[in-house]
Amino acid sequence: MEIAQAKAFLQQNHRACIAVRQKDGWPQMTLVTPGIDAEGRVLMTSRGTTYKVKHIRRDPRVSMLIFGEQYSGSKFVQIHGTAEIIDQPEAMDALIYWYKQVRGEHKNWDDYKKQMQDEKRVIIRVNIEKVGPHSVNRI
Repeated sequence: MEIAQAKAFLQQNHRACIAVRQKDGWPQMTLVTPGIDAEGRVLMTSRGTTYKVKHIRRDPRVSMLIFGEQYSGSKFVQIHGTAEIIDQPEAMDALIYWYKQVRGEHKNWDDYKKQMQDEKRVIIRVNIEKVGPHSVNRI
């Protein structure tokens, strides 16, 4: 599988589990809703106070399993890459871009922006460095 194929899969599938490294080396796994930006980087949002964000700030290596709508028998893609955290206020444009991609238009963008600020939302942006499975029949 090529990175371009994984990016194409991610444009249509927004269910995933991200694994980040805790301080002791064990993984922390969290369900997330990823999108992809115009440069082909994975985008997701999180409250800036979560352990996931704390762990990424310390060790930016992440792995993700992105899967289709059904759990059993679903197509999937695994990616590995380096993450960066984009804080407020720089994150706002990416938060809007992410929302439009995975959820569509918001009924009130001013309310959305206020909620993102109140929740101290950040963008986690991942540069994809490696993908799998090796068989393209899986996607």
